[in-house]
Amino acid sequence: MSKTDFSRRDFLSLGALATAATFGFPAIVSSRSPNAKLNLAFIGVGGRGAANLLGLVGVSTAARKGAPAAMEPSENVVALCDVNGQNLDRAAQLFPKAKTYRDFRKLYEESKDFDAVVVSTTEHTHAYATLPALRMKKPVYCEKPLTRDVAEARLVTEAAAQAGVATQMGTQIHGMPNYRRVVELVQSGAIGAVSEVHVCVSRAWGLQSQEDSEKNKDVIFVTDRPKEAQTPPDYLDWDLWLGPAPWRPYHEVYFPGPRWYRWWDFGNGTMSDLGSHWNDLPFWALNLDAPLAVEAFGPEPHPEIAPATMSAVYEYGPRGGRPGLKLHWHQGATKPEVWKNDPVIGQWQSGVLFIGNKGMLLSDYNKHVLLPEEKYKDFQRPKPFIADSPGQHAEWISAIKHGMPTGSPFSYAGPLSEANHLGNVAFRAGRRIEWDAKAMRITNDEAANRFIRREPRAGWSL
Repeated sequence: MSKTDFSRRDFLSLGALATAATFGFPAIVSSRSPNAKLNLAFIGVGGRGAANLLGLVGVSTAARKGAPAAMEPSENVVALCDVNGQNLDRAAQLFPKAKTYRDFRKLYEESKDFDAVVVSTTEHTHAYATLPALRMKKPVYCEKPLTRDVAEARLVTEAAAQAGVATQMGTQIHGMPNYRRVVELVQSGAIGAVSEVHVCVSRAWGLQSQEDSEKNKDVIFVTDRPKEAQTPPDYLDWDLWLGPAPWRPYHEVYFPGPRWYRWWDFGNGTMSDLGSHWNDLPFWALNLDAPLAVEAFGPEPHPEIAPATMSAVYEYGPRGGRPGLKLHWHQGATKPEVWKNDPVIGQWQSGVLFIGNKGMLLSDYNKHVLLPEEKYKDFQRPKPFIADSPGQHAEWISAIKHGMPTGSPFSYAGPLSEANHLGNVAFRAGRRIEWDAKAMRITNDEAANRFIRREPRAGWSL
């Protein structure tokens, strides 16, 4: 499917597949016992990658500290890849039979015995590590955010649709019970028709201040790209870490994580990262897709570094019998008036507030409340109709072995990632942008389209 063939109807259909109860994947082990172990390749095995490595093969987290595995791995680890030699050595000690690689391109060239791939690299290489597997029709689990930019998200969405294999974006909150109960309440009409949503996120990782650096050891005060070069640690392949990003000399402001997260070349700041978790809830509950327009507010856009504090407004038209909707994103120091004025809502540091014509619903990751509380004190909740999840790791393994659906397949995670990225695009453009999802273009500001995609460094391609 080419970009020109990818219509808005295709976009909406792909998103709908994510929540369809009947949607599943063809089991890739149909020719053998469904209890047979999978051969898994892991690209990125530090941080979240280490957690995914242990979680997906059923090994005790005590193994991270060098303790013996509490049980025999439930799946086979056949390949390990990381540009950080320390991460790679630790993983190889736990799984000594696995082949090891620094460059995932060589893994794809040389290793042919894997059934599925897990990607937990920095986000500027997510698409580059994910697409080869999909084109080989291999199932993929990829950490959030799914990609670095809008164009990469669309490519991954298309490739997953063509591959027809089990995919999952690592948004663990999506698999927890709280979000499911919130979605059931919203979709069953507990607060009526929703026309406004406020997403408030307290994290303010972005353009650093001196005060930030004094509070958080992971923050190094910097206002621009360093001009001096430093020597990379001997265990780090800096050229491979940069991957498709523009070349720049090594400096401690980029590495280790999460320092890279603030720089446009490597990440997208708080918006695209935590949007994968927080915007996930309204996206799911309200069956959202591509916004019609987005406008962002905050400090003067920095050419190199994402903002610490910003806000954005997403405009959605009527759909499926529902009214038009505005979704407001508030990051860092920004809060809407309802957050400032309501004594109940104001106690929540972060949360998603749905405003309907019959009431409101406020939720964070683990809890939720219907408002006003006195109105809902005798409210009879709907009988649960979204099955509880065994967890995102178990969902993906089950999808591969038994053809079961996953909670955040790329058909859902791709459009969600596009929408999140558009908030940053609007911020960097400095004006309201009008979005044509079918053409994948901003129609009212040609210059802003430069933020939709970028050309990779020589030697890298999608």
